[in-house]
Amino acid sequence: MGIEIERKWLPRGNAYQELIRAEDVTRIEQGYLSTDPVIRVRKDGDLYYLTYKGKGLLEREEYDLPLTKEAYDSLIKKCEGRVIRKDRAKVPLSGGLTLEIDVFLDDLAPLVMFEVEFPDRRTAEEFSPLHYFGEEVTGEARYTNAYLSSTGIDVSEIL
Repeated sequence: MGIEIERKWLPRGNAYQELIRAEDVTRIEQGYLSTDPVIRVRKDGDLYYLTYKGKGLLEREEYDLPLTKEAYDSLIKKCEGRVIRKDRAKVPLSGGLTLEIDVFLDDLAPLVMFEVEFPDRRTAEEFSPLHYFGEEVTGEARYTNAYLSSTGIDVSEIL
């Protein structure tokens, strides 16, 4: 339970690929029981969660509740829209931060998104993106996973 403070970017080119090590990649599958409010179920490797997210794009409430595999398998069938599948690599950054590189699969490919979570708003505002970070999309609702699950994305927008 807590506040999630997160910024998102699209990558600049493919230079980020050299940061990804196969052993650091986890397959994530998630679906949305509701997009307003956001209630999500997620399989992250061998872990299962139900997550509630409050309103907001940069900063919002987030509560994670653990699920059993059986509960997840039952709930994922009740989700609205598409089930999102993506590969996530976590790359350590300076200052104890972590870059999450999400490579979307299936009909959301070739979308790739970077996310960095911050301990507080000041750190988020002072963060300087690295050279392989492209356009920041933190404030754009169409780049939230909840939106992508219901609407998708026009691939021509990201190429």
